[in-house]
This record gives sequence, C-alpha cells and structure tokens, in this order.
Amino acid sequence: MGDATAVLWQILRATYGGRTWARLLYALVSGPLAVLDLAYLVVLAVLGPVLAIIVVGLPVLAAGLLGARGMIAPHRWLTRVLLDVRVPAAIPFRARRGLLRWVGAALTDPTAWRAVAYLLTTVPLRLITAVATALGWVASLGALTYPIWFRAATGIVIDTWDGILLVSGSGLALLVATPWITRALLVPDVALSRALLGPSRAARLRQARTLAVDDAADRLRRIERDLHDGAQAQLVALAMKLGLAKEELGAGDTATAQTLLDVAHHDAKQALVELRDLARGIHPPALDDGLAPALSTLASRAAMPVELRLDLRGRPAPAIETIAYFTAAELLTNVAKHSHAQRATLSLTRPRAGRLRLTVHDEGVGGAFLGGGLIGLADRIHTVDGTLDISSPPGGPTTVTVELPDRP
Repeated sequence: MGDATAVLWQILRATYGGRTWARLLYALVSGPLAVLDLAYLVVLAVLGPVLAIIVVGLPVLAAGLLGARGMIAPHRWLTRVLLDVRVPAAIPFRARRGLLRWVGAALTDPTAWRAVAYLLTTVPLRLITAVATALGWVASLGALTYPIWFRAATGIVIDTWDGILLVSGSGLALLVATPWITRALLVPDVALSRALLGPSRAARLRQARTLAVDDAADRLRRIERDLHDGAQAQLVALAMKLGLAKEELGAGDTATAQTLLDVAHHDAKQALVELRDLARGIHPPALDDGLAPALSTLASRAAMPVELRLDLRGRPAPAIETIAYFTAAELLTNVAKHSHAQRATLSLTRPRAGRLRLTVHDEGVGGAFLGGGLIGLADRIHTVDGTLDISSPPGGPTTVTVELPDRP
C-alpha cells in the first residue's frame, strides 16, 4: 500500500509540476480571447470584401488589417509569460506619408497578414483546448466528489464500495489525464505562435540590414560630431595659440610667448586624450587580445564585484566581439546604476555551434524592461541577427540573455 501511494504521489507531482498550472491558465484564458478574435475575423471577412469594392472603404480595410497586429498582442504576452515561449518582437509598421501610400503599406504589410493567419488557424484550436480543459476539470472533480454531491442532490446513498471506487477512480484518472491532454492540445498552438507571431526570417534580415545601415550612419554622425566639437576645436585653439606665440616671439615678448606655449601644450595633450577616447569607442584596445581577456578586464573594472564565467573556444568575428564587449559594458553599467545589487554575474558560453550566449545576472530589485538605452542595444544586436531577452520580475532577480552568431 505504501509503494502504491508513493507511485501515485510521483505521478501527481510529475503531472502538476513545472508549468502545468500556467498551461491550464493559458488554456482557460485563451477561450474568451478566441471568441473575441472570431468576432473580429467575422467582421473583417464580411466588411472587407464589401468595403473593398468602394474606394472609400480601402482605408477601413487597411485599418482592419493593422488592427490584427493589436489583436495578437495579448497572445504574444500570454505565450511568453505562461508558456515560456520566446517569440521575437514584430517588426514595427512603417507608415508612409499620404493616405494612398499609407493604405498601400497597410494592405501589403506582411506582419498584419501573418497576424490574420495566426488568428484564423488558432481560433478553433484555442476553443477546443479551452472547452476540453474546462470539461476535464469539471468532470474529474465531479467524479471525485460524486459520493458527496450525489447524495445531497438526490437523497440516494451509494452504499457499495465497488460503485464508490469506480466513480472516484475514474475521477482521479481524469484528474491526472487532464493536464496531459491540455499539454498535447497546446503543441500546435505553440508551433503556430513561433511560426506566425514573430517576423519571418526574410523580414528579420531586411530589418537587420536597415538597422545596420541606420546604426552605421548614426555612428558616423556621432564620430563626426565628436571630432568637430571636441578634438577639432582643441586643434583649432592650439593653432591659434601657436600663432599668437609666434607673433609674441617675433615682437621679443618671450614671457607672453612662453605662457601661450604652455597653454598650447596643455591643449595638445587634451586633444590627444579626446582622440584616444574616440578611438577606444570605435574599437576597444582590450579586444586586441580577444573577447575573453577583454571581458575579464571589463569585469575587474566594474563598479561592483562581478563573477566571471567564460567558456569560449575560438574567436568570433571582430564585429561580433565588438558588439559583445559593448553589450556587456552597457549591461554592467545598468546593473550598477539601477539594480541596487551588491554583485553581478557575467557569463559567456557557446550553447551550440556557431552561437554565443552572453548573460548578465543580478539579485537586485528587478523591474527592468526593454526601454531607454536597451532599445538601442537591442537594435544593434539585431543587426547581426542576434536576440536579447530580459527576465526581470518586480523584486528580482534580473537576467539579461543575449545570443549572437559567430559570424555576422
């Protein structure tokens, strides 16, 4: 009897462990959402062809397609929070100036059509999953409590142990089977979420190319601005002071000329410092020896103790090393500024061939999100087809995971 109880306990723990409750909640919440999505699709299907005949109706149809983007936002959030399915963010809609160009962009927006396809294919799946899950729970709990409520409802007493064990046993079996049935029914939903909620590979590559061009242009403008406002201004002032010193020497005023030369010497050193800092921003000298030594130096100079975990075999491409280095530097700076953590962990591993995984973890206050400077960091990572993921519930801990390819 004791062995049977232990086996039963192990079965229940395996059945209801992990993300079982999150999956059950997802299945039940998806039902009402599926009804709303179905209503939206019906309106779009009925009004779309009718309004498309009228030229004035095309903007309404375009707005309806873009509205599908908003309809999948709750699904993206639910799959991430409850199913732990990380779907890349959708590519933002790039509106064009002018009504006709805006309508054309909306009607040819791949993300909007993928959203419509997701809603069409998952509405029946989510309805079936919600109904099956709800019925499974109601039937299993009803069967388990059958001897109690049947007597109260009918006044009939089940006085045979065979009947009680048969009904209660079927309820217990269904209670064990329901989570597995829900898990099986969610498999196609998860597959469709990964396939349709995120951008296609072609779209990601187009976005990466656009981001790379924008990032390069922004960096060039920043370098030009730093040269113009910093080193160039210092060199102009240096030339002026040397010219004045030359005139004073010609006039025989060596004391004034000496003072001007001292100031010019100081300006020259300052200009060298600014040029050195600018060059370091383009390519850190620490990377000359490789990414691992550069990260070791970065961790030793951090504002808090940083535990370093490196498992790096071979050297990635220089562009990847630069992005990984600046990403680690930015994330450690954010930890020092915002997390209130006493220490951090920086790790760099190879989860599989051709990929790097950079992780920064802290036990701070949490609440980090993809905003502010992290958006620019994510854009730079996306230029090489990398990903950035943040896990930071209120109260902590915070873990930022960045995956990069070996080669851009």
